[in-house]
Amino acid sequence: MEILEAYDLTGSYRAAAELAGCDHHTVARYVQMRAAGQAPEARRHRDRAIDAYLPKIEELVVRSGGRIRADVVHKRICAMGFTGGERTTRRTVAEAKAQFRAGQRRVYRPWVTEPGLWLQYDYGDGPVIAGRKTTLWCAWLAWSRFRVVIPIWDKTLPTVTACLDATFRRIGGVPAYVLTDNEKTVTTDHVAGIAVRNPEIVEVARHYGTTIRTCLPADPETKGGSEATVRIAKADLVPKDVNLLDEYRTFAQLEAACRDFTAEVNGRVHRATRRTPADMLAEERTRLHPLPGRPFTAAFGTTRRVNWDATVSVEAVRYSVPHELIDTRVWVRFHGDELIVTAVGADGTATETARHRRGSPGSPVIAEEHYPQREDKEGDRTPRATSAEEAAFLMIGPGAAAWLVEAATAGTRRVKAKMAEAVALAKLFPADQVDRALGTAAVTGRFAEKDLLSILDYQARHGSAEPTRASEDHSLQPGTSAWARFGTPAPDNDATDEQDHLR
Repeated sequence: MEILEAYDLTGSYRAAAELAGCDHHTVARYVQMRAAGQAPEARRHRDRAIDAYLPKIEELVVRSGGRIRADVVHKRICAMGFTGGERTTRRTVAEAKAQFRAGQRRVYRPWVTEPGLWLQYDYGDGPVIAGRKTTLWCAWLAWSRFRVVIPIWDKTLPTVTACLDATFRRIGGVPAYVLTDNEKTVTTDHVAGIAVRNPEIVEVARHYGTTIRTCLPADPETKGGSEATVRIAKADLVPKDVNLLDEYRTFAQLEAACRDFTAEVNGRVHRATRRTPADMLAEERTRLHPLPGRPFTAAFGTTRRVNWDATVSVEAVRYSVPHELIDTRVWVRFHGDELIVTAVGADGTATETARHRRGSPGSPVIAEEHYPQREDKEGDRTPRATSAEEAAFLMIGPGAAAWLVEAATAGTRRVKAKMAEAVALAKLFPADQVDRALGTAAVTGRFAEKDLLSILDYQARHGSAEPTRASEDHSLQPGTSAWARFGTPAPDNDATDEQDHLR
């Protein structure tokens, strides 16, 4: 612009060149370009050695759909006689690809969503739990941007039906259309570009009053909302190096994490709408179709009544279910080598409640987590008084209860008489001493007639009731010192008699 301004001022090529500090031929070239209506900044194309190979480069780019690598193109044209460098080839291939994309670029018309119209769902790879891979069901309500993420074990039709039912009940209604991918559970085939629906999923859609639609094959851009939901869910729920999440030990932990995730994203202000999806769902719910009272249970298998022992019988094999389902009806089906149990809650939500390996007749398949934890696993070894005499004995202390349990286990005779003797001794001696003596008798297995009195006498003399036990420092094996007095009459005194009595 300075060159042209200098020329307009002077009207001479050489004078303008002196003012602009360039050659007068340059001034003449820019003035001629302006007169011809060309942009002054446009540079004149110079012939290159690679120009002779441009038709071949463009052909390769078009044949590959713009995916061919520049090094492959360089090898091709070098075989044809090109002697230039690879850098020149890379620049030329990049220009050819840019022109190809400009001609193939898809142009989108903005999608203006309507409330209550579209729901999209897709699947994402979930974490591995106990060596088994899980899947994340990710649903997205288009208008309110409300998300639902449910962990599942498989993508069979009954599981899809249960997830659809759970999603509809979470959002509080049924949209007019449900958009998804071309899974076999939805599309069985394509004829002349027309998707042939799975008749079973059609029955499910009729039950809920919606229409199942599918996107174009291998075209995720036609359902970008659910694709974004899958990407966000995997980033926040699947343990990776970028989020440092801990591994899930149980499937219940993953379910809790999914509930927390959906509560977080649905309660957060959305970038596009500037509102929270939860608030927008309350408004969109008025445009949704009402839910049927019962879910579509035909896909869940056959019905079974849960017995009093929290089991169902399938092909002469008993399988456990959560004890809360006793005396209710559930649905069972086999999927491969697994039995899947589905139950319908009071609110009408269908959930998978149990999954077992296939069993054989005569060998029940029981899961411990289906039964409540026993608060007192040793209840059968805890004495409970049923009479005044038993209560008086047990009131002595925990040593009395231990004595009764061990004495009964050892088959001791005259247990009640010995209990009455202990109650009488508790009136003559301090109760804590009698209780300690009973505990010592239980540990050492001394349940004879006078053992309790002997232990009490020993405690009164030595002040300790701890029994002597074999160890590395002490042996219970008697020594040979008593043989030293063999043949010698023992001294006749009370102390010796007492020692002999204690032995």
